[in-house]
Amino acid sequence: MGMLKEFKEFAVQGNVIDLAVGIIIGAEFGKIVNSMVNDILMPPIGKIMGGVSFVDLNLSLDGNVYKTLAEAKEAAAPVIAYGSFIQSVINFIVVALCIFFVVKGVNKMKKKETAE
Repeated sequence: MGMLKEFKEFAVQGNVIDLAVGIIIGAEFGKIVNSMVNDILMPPIGKIMGGVSFVDLNLSLDGNVYKTLAEAKEAAAPVIAYGSFIQSVINFIVVALCIFFVVKGVNKMKKKETAE
C-alpha cells in the first residue's frame, strides 16, 4: 500500500501535471503547424515555383519517373521522398520560431516581475 500512496503523490505533483498538459498542448500545436505549412504556406510556394507540389517531389531509385509520390508507392518503387522532407524541415522551422517567441515573451515577463 505504501508504494501506491507514493505513486499517487508523485502523479499529482505539479511538475507531472504540467508535463502532461505540455505534451497534450504540444501535440495539438504540432497539428496546427502541420496544417499551416501544408495547407497555407506550401501551396503558394509551389505555385510560385511553377505549380510544384512539394509532397510529390521524389527521386525514384528504380530508374523510372513518377509524377506523384502516390504513383511511386502504388508501383512499390523505392523512392527518396525529398518533398516530404522539405515540408518537415519547414514545419520544424515554424515550430522553432513559435517556441522562440513564446520563450522570449516569458523571459520578458520574468524580467518585469524581478524589476518591480
